[in-house]
Amino acid sequence: MGVICPECMKEQRQNAPRTKPAAFTRIRAAGRNGAPVVTYSIIALTALVYVLQWIPGLGVTDALFFNPVFLTEIQFEPWRMLTSVFLHSTGLIFHILLNMYTLWIFGQLLEGMLGRWRFLSLYLIAGLAGSVGVVILAPVNSGVLGASGAIFGLMGAFVVIQRRLGGNLTQLYVLLGINLVIGFIPGMNISWQAHLGGLVGGALVGLVYFETRKRSQKGLQIGLLIGIAVLLVAVGIIVARWKVGAL
Repeated sequence: MGVICPECMKEQRQNAPRTKPAAFTRIRAAGRNGAPVVTYSIIALTALVYVLQWIPGLGVTDALFFNPVFLTEIQFEPWRMLTSVFLHSTGLIFHILLNMYTLWIFGQLLEGMLGRWRFLSLYLIAGLAGSVGVVILAPVNSGVLGASGAIFGLMGAFVVIQRRLGGNLTQLYVLLGINLVIGFIPGMNISWQAHLGGLVGGALVGLVYFETRKRSQKGLQIGLLIGIAVLLVAVGIIVARWKVGAL
């Protein structure tokens, strides 16, 4: 995960338009009535898993990390597409600290805007999309872990929603660009494939949320989210098996 700019996010909140569609106003107001419980819960769960990763003999990392091979007949464990999101490198504590700090910033913004269940769905689908990005763009035997793909998905959703609301996104585009570029720096050992996949997946979910924001469209919204999740898993399985078969 790259760098985050708290000042940019503060300015983004200040520059957000005051006139918003009624549906989003209701969602935002509902979120403000309580703390961002889902955001805090994800951070707590990720921290707990990180502690467990350090305990000798448990084998938490080996049991939960993702590799495209785990979507093939060789060892079919598709749940790793999500479980890997809650793992982080034990060799670099900066990895988890920066990811959780970024989650804390964007999580408060988006959970308050969308509501708890929508935010959780966004985070998980973005995590799936990050894994699919690895399957499609990375070598077939690439092992990955970390929340970066899911967090890039939060950024993608935030950009789409704020753009639809007419917000000033200049600072956010700069922030996003810096984080993306860092993933391509040689020797950083960062999965830019997961970043890109999560970003696209999160942007798609953000678009779904905005275009189905009316209460009468709740069923359609849920159906689209389920469809996106199923499609991501299916694409991951198909591409992984094709790439392994092509070796």
